[in-house]
Amino acid sequence: MELDIRSVTSEPASPMSSPGEEKMEIASELSTSDSQRRDSGFFERGIKTMLSIQKSRLSLKKERGKEGTGTWNAKRLLRTLRSCEENKPTVCDGVEKVDEICEPIEAKPLSVMEINELIQKRQLLEAFASIKLMEDETISERDSEKYSDNPQEFVRKSKDVDLLYNSITNAIQSIVEATLEDPTLQHTMLTSMVTLIAHEEAAHPKTDNTARPGSDLLGRPRKWREQWKQAVNESARKRVLKAPMAPREDATSWLDLHLHFLQEHLREDLLKVKSSVKECYPEEYQVCDTYVEAFHNAIASHLQELSQGPLDFHELYTLLDWVANTYHSEHFLGHPQLKPEIKTENLSLLLTPADWDKLKNDYIASAKGKIESYFGNILRLEVTEKWKKEVHSEEKENLYHTSLSFDIQTIIGQHVKLSGAISRSLETKMLELCMAELLEFIPRFEQEFMEWSTAQDSPIFVPYLVAYINSFHDLVSGLETAFKVNTEELQKILAALTRNFTNHFLTKLRTKTQELLHEVHKYMVKEYITQVIKPRWKMNRETRQQVSRKMSLEAEIIHNTLMDQGSDANWLLPSIEHIANIIGEKTKDKIKAHVKELCQDYPDIRKEHVLAILALRGLGRARRAAIFRQVHHAQESSDGGQGCTLFAEIDVPVIISCF
Repeated sequence: MELDIRSVTSEPASPMSSPGEEKMEIASELSTSDSQRRDSGFFERGIKTMLSIQKSRLSLKKERGKEGTGTWNAKRLLRTLRSCEENKPTVCDGVEKVDEICEPIEAKPLSVMEINELIQKRQLLEAFASIKLMEDETISERDSEKYSDNPQEFVRKSKDVDLLYNSITNAIQSIVEATLEDPTLQHTMLTSMVTLIAHEEAAHPKTDNTARPGSDLLGRPRKWREQWKQAVNESARKRVLKAPMAPREDATSWLDLHLHFLQEHLREDLLKVKSSVKECYPEEYQVCDTYVEAFHNAIASHLQELSQGPLDFHELYTLLDWVANTYHSEHFLGHPQLKPEIKTENLSLLLTPADWDKLKNDYIASAKGKIESYFGNILRLEVTEKWKKEVHSEEKENLYHTSLSFDIQTIIGQHVKLSGAISRSLETKMLELCMAELLEFIPRFEQEFMEWSTAQDSPIFVPYLVAYINSFHDLVSGLETAFKVNTEELQKILAALTRNFTNHFLTKLRTKTQELLHEVHKYMVKEYITQVIKPRWKMNRETRQQVSRKMSLEAEIIHNTLMDQGSDANWLLPSIEHIANIIGEKTKDKIKAHVKELCQDYPDIRKEHVLAILALRGLGRARRAAIFRQVHHAQESSDGGQGCTLFAEIDVPVIISCF
């Protein structure tokens, strides 16, 4: 026959009520027309009444020599329990008839081993009654000074009582921990435990009296309700730690999976508390609130430990998001099936303000490297996929266009939005971080672009230069519109970038122009020499002198004009001057020296060039050939000059080559 907790503990009789009042209460309860319920419920109500241990107000002196109330109640409890085991008749009209049934049964004390065996079998009510009987007898014997000659015996018996009570304490803890762990745990075990706690509280009323020396906790409250609450806390702690957690090195999403398992398993636990565990306890236990608080504290402790470990950027966000958005949501504590019993309004913060701030600061610190990496990837793609492959810039509305501004705003927007879902302060910090990283990225981007354009004379340089200036302008206006951010510092950096890009363009343009002037200068000299060495009528001395002077003057004009325009081809100046000297030289022996200088300054000059120039001087074929042989032999014996190419690009008329 099982004891019904609702009939035993829901309304215990007042310790101050009279036997008549108790009989009236029992009679009222027995007045139901359901005979079966009356037969089965009477005995439990009789036990409840008999176990209402009255607090004696008699002095210790008057109690000596008498059987104390606690001892009487313990004996009656034993007799009642044993009567139940032997299936004694239980139908009667009142407490008196219960006494008549139970009176012939003597309450014989059990040994420590027998009591311990009852505890192991979870027959806790009978075990408690026996321990209480042993405790009462020990107190009575102590008060009668039975142990004055053998204090060690008193210590031994007191210790036995204490150890047995501790064993029941352990049993209570075990039952509580098995409540959620063991799916086969019967409700009668919980109701019996609650009845046990009520009996102990009645048997050991709270007292401020100090325990006697050497008596330990003899006769003192065992505080099993507090032990029950501690057991609930310990059970919650173990359930939290039991949630599966893969090793970090085995799964990149280990924390997401762990938190998912945690909320799924603990939500099931709370559903069980609401649907079945709660009904086994009196309202005063506030079972749902106790379990919610226990799980809350266990989860808080667990998260605090997780936050102290090495977490990367995504793991830190996962933890922040779970605490801020998942914990109280319908996915966990706010699940519709948990309402209204599971309340979260009075729960403390899941993480302390210090731990919460540390978690956010760690996230921002980790985000710094992540944002820098994202911007670096943008630059790397520009270099590898556009510049090196010389992919032409896009055009949008007749303007050169690039996706640079859109890519940067997308990165900033995503991270600011995610941070804003955690808290406003985190959103602000993330935006500040992104802007700081952007201010460092733009000069880095500028330097990379400058180095590439300097090393590579690419036709896409100007389109991309214009596209980037346009894109950065769009970036400023986009950030101001989307995030209401102060772009004053950014505008300063972009203004400097625009100036640098413009100067770089002008420098490249100037360089391009000087290359052009160099070619123009060279072209004019080549054309001049080509016209000079064309076959002509033989000139007399005076004509040669006039031609020589005119050539020297024209050479100087050509050179100075183009140098003033930006040409740097100084090496072209001697070419016409050497020819003019050869044509105007009066002494034939000095002609060889002029030819030698010409050949040294312009190693690419060929035999036909030399012969054509000597022909202008009016020398005969034999003399021309001799001079060339002497000069050519001298060139072969020396290192030779390394001048730029000029004569190799000048064609000699065919008629001259026959000289």
